[in-house]
Amino acid sequence: MSDPRFIQLTAWLNQCFNVNTTPKLISGDASFRRYFRVVVGSDSYIVVDSPPKLVPIAPFIALAESYAAQDLQVPAVVRADPEHGFMVLTDLGDSQLLSVLTLNNIEDYYSKALLLLNDIAKVTATKHGALPVYDNAFVLRELNIFCEWLAVHHLGLSQAEVQAHTQEAFQLLIENASQQPKVGMHRDFHSRNIMLQAGELKVIDFQDAVIGPVTYDAVSLLRDCYIRWPEQHINALMQMHYQQMITAKLLPTTVTFAQYQRWFDLMGVQRHIKAAGIFARLNYRDNKPAYMADIPLTLEYISDISSRYPQLQKFNQWIARVIIPAVKAKK
Repeated sequence: MSDPRFIQLTAWLNQCFNVNTTPKLISGDASFRRYFRVVVGSDSYIVVDSPPKLVPIAPFIALAESYAAQDLQVPAVVRADPEHGFMVLTDLGDSQLLSVLTLNNIEDYYSKALLLLNDIAKVTATKHGALPVYDNAFVLRELNIFCEWLAVHHLGLSQAEVQAHTQEAFQLLIENASQQPKVGMHRDFHSRNIMLQAGELKVIDFQDAVIGPVTYDAVSLLRDCYIRWPEQHINALMQMHYQQMITAKLLPTTVTFAQYQRWFDLMGVQRHIKAAGIFARLNYRDNKPAYMADIPLTLEYISDISSRYPQLQKFNQWIARVIIPAVKAKK
C-alpha cells in the first residue's frame, strides 16, 4: 500500500475527516477500481479509488442520485474528488446476495430482486443527460470481445475460422436485442452486485447503466455468470418477470410469453458470450487471472441454451466441439 495513489488517497481522507485514517483494502473488481473500508469513530465507510483517466466517477455519482430518486437503495456519496477519482460512500456491509442464496430461498430473494427492475427501468437519464443507448454497434462491440480475447488470443484460433462460425449467430443476437422494448438497464445486475443489509436488498456497481433491452437485467440475475440454479426455479422466476413487466407496462400485452422467453434466452446467450470474452481479457490485459475459472460456466450456458434454437445450431456445434474442449485442454 505504498503506491502513490494509495498515499494520495490516504492524505485526502485525512483531510476529509480531519483525523488520521488507515484504509483497509477490501477488493478490486472487474475494472480498474479498488475498494477500501475506513472506520472513523463509530462510522464505517467504503472508499473508492477510481483512476480518473480510466474510470471517471462522475457517471457513478450522477447515477447514484438518479437511482436514489427512484427510491432504490444504493450507496450514498459522502465525499468525492472527481479530479483525482476518489469517493467516500456509505457502507452497505459485506453480505452479497450470492453468499446467502440456497435452493430453499432463491425464489424469495430473486423475486424481490426482480421487483427492483421496475424502478431501475425508470432511470433513463441523469443530470448529465440521457444514458447511452445499447444499440446494434454496442452489442457487436461486446460480442467481439469473445472473438478477440477468448477465441483468438486465448485459444489461438484464426480470425477467419472465428468469423465463419460467429457471424450468423451474432447477427441473430443483435436483431434479438434490437426487437425488444427499451428500458433503463443496470447492465451488471447479478447476485454479487446486490447487497443484503438488515434484511433489505441494496444495489451497487451501476455506473455502466444504459438504455437497453427489457430482458437484459433479468437474465443477468437469473442466469448468473457465477452460479447456476435448477431450471424449474429459473422458469418460475422468468414467468414472474414477464408478468411483472406486463403489469408495469414495460412490455406490451401483445407480447406472448413464448416471444418473451425467446428474447430472454437469446439475450442470455449474448451476455454469456460477452462475459466469457471479458473474463479472458481480464486475465491477459488486466492481470486478473481469477476470472478464468468462470469461463466454463458461461460456455455451459451458451451451449445449453443455443442448442434450443435451430438458427444457432452451427454456432452451438462449434462451441460444443471446438471451444469447450479447447478451453478444457488449455488448463
